[in-house]
Amino acid sequence: MLKAVQILGWSSGLTIISQRLTRTRNSSSISLKLSAFSSSSRRILSFNPTRMSSSLPGSDPLPKSQTFVSVQSSGDVRKIKFCQWCGGPTKHEIPDGEEKLRAICTHCGKIAYQNPKMVVGCLIVHEEKVLLCKRNIQPSHGLWTLPAGYLEVGESAAEGAMRETWEEAGATVDVISPFAQLDIPLIGQTYVIFLASLKNLDFAPGPESLECRLFGLDEIPFDSLAFSSIYVTLNLYLEDLKKGKVKFHYGTINKRPGSSPSDIRAFTLDYHLQP
Repeated sequence: MLKAVQILGWSSGLTIISQRLTRTRNSSSISLKLSAFSSSSRRILSFNPTRMSSSLPGSDPLPKSQTFVSVQSSGDVRKIKFCQWCGGPTKHEIPDGEEKLRAICTHCGKIAYQNPKMVVGCLIVHEEKVLLCKRNIQPSHGLWTLPAGYLEVGESAAEGAMRETWEEAGATVDVISPFAQLDIPLIGQTYVIFLASLKNLDFAPGPESLECRLFGLDEIPFDSLAFSSIYVTLNLYLEDLKKGKVKFHYGTINKRPGSSPSDIRAFTLDYHLQP
């Protein structure tokens, strides 16, 4: 992701990649057009770890911690009872040379590794408003979110973000730049959110959305957001606007032990990196 940030930028002197998704409502095909514009000079963004806090209208300050927190993945290896390759029963041991408990097939000897899932989406800005979708599925049914979902095999992060935007909001967008990568170790997810703009105002809720709406920056429903990742993303964007420059952000969202999944404010944002 840091490599992408060296390529994608917000100011002159950086290579700007513009990706356009074209799709008609009566067509099942998606075409992606990629164009690159290079300037004669290029600078590399450097990142410094910081903790952030914000006092934004209509929202609580983002929580910050005094120390870096290490949280183990919530993946329970003991739930893996059978081998995904041969169907044989598994045993649960720490393999030689490793440090974590794994599910090992007692027949073929293969080890089942659990890896984080990548969620991709778009922070869509139009005339000082952001596009949000009200969820029509669990979890967080009836709450607001950015159009986002799991990345599919065979597509890039940007392609997946545009596909999810089309599926959930019926909107076609221009991807401007990566905006945030947010890791959530406790649930084994990584969010990659792209800053994007609407190609037109022809959008409507898909099957997974009850409603799609453009919210003014002072109208964002912080008390009715679906996930901590969306809460953090929107706060980071508003804080960037206050400072006069939109940046790329990396951070780790550490959920507080014992907190309810529905409590989107029960977290700390650790190891926050920005240019």
